[in-house]
Amino acid sequence: MPAVVIIGGQWGDEGKGRVVDYAAKNCSIIARYSAGTNAGHTIVNDLGKFSLHLIPAGIFYSEKKCLITHGVVIDPFKLLEEISMLQDRSVDISNLIISNRAHLIMPWHKIIDELEEKRRGKNAIGTTKTGTSPAFIDKVARNGIRVADLLNKKRFTEKLNLILKDKNELITKFFGSEPLAYNEILNEYSDYATKLAPYVSDTMSIVQKADENGETILLEGAQGALLDIDSGTYPYVTSAVPASIAAGACIGVGIGPKSIKKVVGVFKSYQTRVGEGPMPTELKGETGDKLRNQGLEDGTAEYGTTTGRPRRCGWFDGVLAKYTAKLNGMDAIALTRLDTLSGFEEIKVCTSYNVNGKTVDTPPGTFEELNIAIPNYETFPGWKEDVSEARQLSDLPNNARNFVKKIQSVTTTPIGMVSVGPKREQAIIIKQLLD
Repeated sequence: MPAVVIIGGQWGDEGKGRVVDYAAKNCSIIARYSAGTNAGHTIVNDLGKFSLHLIPAGIFYSEKKCLITHGVVIDPFKLLEEISMLQDRSVDISNLIISNRAHLIMPWHKIIDELEEKRRGKNAIGTTKTGTSPAFIDKVARNGIRVADLLNKKRFTEKLNLILKDKNELITKFFGSEPLAYNEILNEYSDYATKLAPYVSDTMSIVQKADENGETILLEGAQGALLDIDSGTYPYVTSAVPASIAAGACIGVGIGPKSIKKVVGVFKSYQTRVGEGPMPTELKGETGDKLRNQGLEDGTAEYGTTTGRPRRCGWFDGVLAKYTAKLNGMDAIALTRLDTLSGFEEIKVCTSYNVNGKTVDTPPGTFEELNIAIPNYETFPGWKEDVSEARQLSDLPNNARNFVKKIQSVTTTPIGMVSVGPKREQAIIIKQLLD
């Protein structure tokens, strides 16, 4: 099985890192293929709890190659910070490889990200202000700086001089802010070049060779399918290119679509979202607060890995889940955070919407219509038992098993794994995800 894609089926934060960490042991290569530091994974293993934003979740397997491919935009400061954090905690990162084709997040990207959000006012997208979106905009506009440019002092100097003039014009004259200093950026990024050079290679050829040899390659998605710029809740989406869906994995790593043999979708047992945009099943009262804060004791409460912002919480949205399952051609689902639902008297699953007086079971094409969609729920009795020690479906309370069956039914996709806690061993494996 040459390539398997693990993709988020919601608005991100579904627990992909936990699933990638589990599945990585059966792969030779784990490759991150999209987004930037605006995404984040939380991993809990024998070494403790880790928050990763750029480095693939497979880094904890020292014998596996971990690739940051050309589909990712890289903030050198954040990447080196992450490398240092892992080294300080005795994680072997000699297997990390960075694409020479990956684009860089530059200082102006972060500033423009923040200034643009401020300019939008009440129409702000709710970005992470990490500069990721402006970096992708420059990439598409053919005005970006890549890792290969960074390692070539002459080329980097020329590009920096040319691009910074235009960006300072934008920053000072359009936004009315202070210009950036050329020498400061040159010195800072020259230091980054020296430190990152040992990790840089042609990741595309590495993946292609592994594919030819029939090795199992795990393609690690970031963010979620509902944030895809074409298929998501536009304009409240990411600017990442390649897409935030499984089809984008091929573009992001450099292999053909026939090499993808399986797509695993990751869904949380309820719905969360960070930032602005429509969310039909959002709960703003006591129930929503309970969902958000259930994991306060073990550090798994619903607050953003990247920003620390409280996540908006609501019941599982079956309309959107079925949509993304079909959109990505999912072969199996990993259902996470089932343990969070313990203690609720009743649990709901959205099965359709009322939109302008009509009942629909597919999401409307505009965010205005999705914003006014009224969810129709199927209600299930909850359970009070702690499920964190369950390792088989039969270990779950009957009400929990019925809930899992409903998710499988509403998504029309078999569930291969149910996560009942953040640790590697806290999982019910119904069917191996990579089979």
